[in-house]
Amino acid sequence: MITYHPATQVAHRRLAVVTGAAGGIGSALAAKLAADGVDVAACDREATAVRDLAERLSSYGLAGQVTGFRLDVSDTADVESVVASIERDLGPVELLANVAGVLTPAPAIEICDADWHTTFAVNSTGVMNVSRAVGRRMADRGSGSIVTVGSNAAAVPRVGMAAYCASKAAARIFTQVLGLELARNGVRANVVSPGSTDSSMLRDLLAGSPPDAVIDGDLATYKTGVPLGRIATPKTIADAVAFLFSDAARHITLHDLRVDGGATLDA
Repeated sequence: MITYHPATQVAHRRLAVVTGAAGGIGSALAAKLAADGVDVAACDREATAVRDLAERLSSYGLAGQVTGFRLDVSDTADVESVVASIERDLGPVELLANVAGVLTPAPAIEICDADWHTTFAVNSTGVMNVSRAVGRRMADRGSGSIVTVGSNAAAVPRVGMAAYCASKAAARIFTQVLGLELARNGVRANVVSPGSTDSSMLRDLLAGSPPDAVIDGDLATYKTGVPLGRIATPKTIADAVAFLFSDAARHITLHDLRVDGGATLDA
């Protein structure tokens, strides 16, 4: 028989780093974690936007404190410097969410070099840069949890999204290898793979069409619809990341959690 006891008071608040914090999913996750009592180092290359986010969330009186940092995840030296500053000023990072991402659609045979390199610099190399800097410190301490926000497009081909699909696939397998290598050090690493989510990225991709336009799919581009009949909100994805950070997920690592309403049919 299992006996449940009331939760005891935690002696300290956990500290999370969230990249891409000024975006839809990133800002929703920063708010979710702070509401749950986690201190958040909200990082984004848009310095003004991330500062405004930190000030806004702090004004809500949430249990966790939110501090903004300008960070370019594609710049190795910047990542090392900012992570060192976070740990010096706020304490050891126990949670890392890799949320920063970019999408520039183009047919595979028409992708320009600059867009290809930028996509991989942020979506793939950025995940490696931040995960390496934070993961090394977590491994030394013997604990930590890393979640990379990928995409269901890493599992199925999408017309006009070759660079995005490939970069997200690279980020996914990197995170899983990281989790395998750091498991003995008490560090978990998982992936959350959203489908269509009501964000500025999706609205830009749809070029004026409403986000709900993707629900029925598009036979012309071989894209299935969303079986649940709705698209995700940024909070939906934030809740999934927060679950993987929680003690309820303490025996989960190397997992790719698809949060897409069934759109990829578990492909």
